[in-house]
Amino acid sequence: MKTCGIEIKGSEAIIAIASLDGQALSHIALATKKIALEDDDDAANVKIFAAQVASFVRENAIDRIAIKKRSKKGEFAGGPTTFKIEGVFQLLENCEVILLSPQTINAQNKKFAFELPATLNKYQHEAYKAACSALMKK
Repeated sequence: MKTCGIEIKGSEAIIAIASLDGQALSHIALATKKIALEDDDDAANVKIFAAQVASFVRENAIDRIAIKKRSKKGEFAGGPTTFKIEGVFQLLENCEVILLSPQTINAQNKKFAFELPATLNKYQHEAYKAACSALMKK
């Protein structure tokens, strides 16, 4: 099963895909590492972003998406654009979307010690951990 981990930062969805074979986790390297939402005040841009996301999920046969949850209030609250991006992912057809809290991801990482492959860029680490957490949690 392929799971796409996503960390939303600013106006970008950072992507990392992991798969589980038995008990072995592996990273699936893709050319697409992030998808950006330009000027989210323009409905046409949001539609273009939604089409890019749907196309990415379809082309890569992704069964499941795990999004690292952002706080809704407080010092580290996510901005309004990040919640729009999250909504676009949650509206995808034929794809299960789950939200994982940073605490859950950290607990799973501590329990299973996810190895961060060299094929990942540093900015993809949190997205990869989200994907691994979702795979190990099921």
